[in-house]
Amino acid sequence: MKLFGFFKQELAIDLGTANTLIIQDGKVVVDEPSIVAINRKTGQTIAVGRKAMQMHEKTHEDIKTVRPLKDGVIADFNAAESMIQGMINMIGNRKRFFSNLRMVVCIPSGITEVEKRAVFDSADHVDSKETYLIYEPMAAALGIGLDVEEPVGNMVIDIGGGTTEIAVIALSGIVCDQSIRVAGDELTTDIVDHMKRQHNLLIGERTAEQIKIHVGAALTELESPPEDYPVNGRDLMTGIPRQIIVNYGEIAEALYESIASIEDAVLKALENTPPELASDIYKTGLYLTGGGALLRGLDKRISQKTKLPVHIAEDPLRAVVRGTGIALKNTHRFSFLIDRKSV
Repeated sequence: MKLFGFFKQELAIDLGTANTLIIQDGKVVVDEPSIVAINRKTGQTIAVGRKAMQMHEKTHEDIKTVRPLKDGVIADFNAAESMIQGMINMIGNRKRFFSNLRMVVCIPSGITEVEKRAVFDSADHVDSKETYLIYEPMAAALGIGLDVEEPVGNMVIDIGGGTTEIAVIALSGIVCDQSIRVAGDELTTDIVDHMKRQHNLLIGERTAEQIKIHVGAALTELESPPEDYPVNGRDLMTGIPRQIIVNYGEIAEALYESIASIEDAVLKALENTPPELASDIYKTGLYLTGGGALLRGLDKRISQKTKLPVHIAEDPLRAVVRGTGIALKNTHRFSFLIDRKSV
């Protein structure tokens, strides 16, 4: 009977700008970069996820790498479809032909109706029979263990790859929110620009990402500073490869403006919060999730700006997909899930 796998397969998908995660049966079964490699001549998908990332910025003219999502939404429909299909196929025990697939997909809170339809259409093309959408801040709140159905206000700040989602949640709904397109990708671009401007050194996106991971910081003074990091790139004056050493203080200065934009969005969301919920937030503090929450000193900097306690979620990278998984198991209970009829 195993061959006839037409029993309902359930997947929770965090379709992120930088990374896509999939949960099946409560376990993360896929955690891959959101990128595909395509043959320009045939249009065929050569690689998906980590394999495609290894090719990124190293391809010849016959191959191109595409990141199908930009600012948290689908920018290249065909590439997104290939990526979702490829990642679902990574789940080993899946017999797609017979399956009855049910999905909950995570989306930014600032998404338009057209962008929602693009997600539903992509899900249809991978044979999903039942698809729901959930807003990222709501998924993040569920993922870090907040009771979203209580009449208590909680503010969640989810800093992903393409967007920063800030929302005040109470009674199974988003009371007020701010969604800005300043997040991990913007910080990576800041580092590339800084290297070019300050050191006449041209570096790629992958190198900038590694700099962010190893010495990225939001404050110029940290209690436990990381070690300086060697950076290899191409000298813009001579064209010859060169190495420089960077420290966290220099990177904190490079990221200053983008982090200030995130702080402004947090303050704006707090200004729009009803007074009774603001009272709750004063007691509970702010919750940081997403990859951006791992930036050294960010919690301290936001706390200094808002005069409120800031908590970093446990395993912030997986908070959203965990919450999406919880929503998948309770689709009958959560009124905030969006189905095709709502769009």
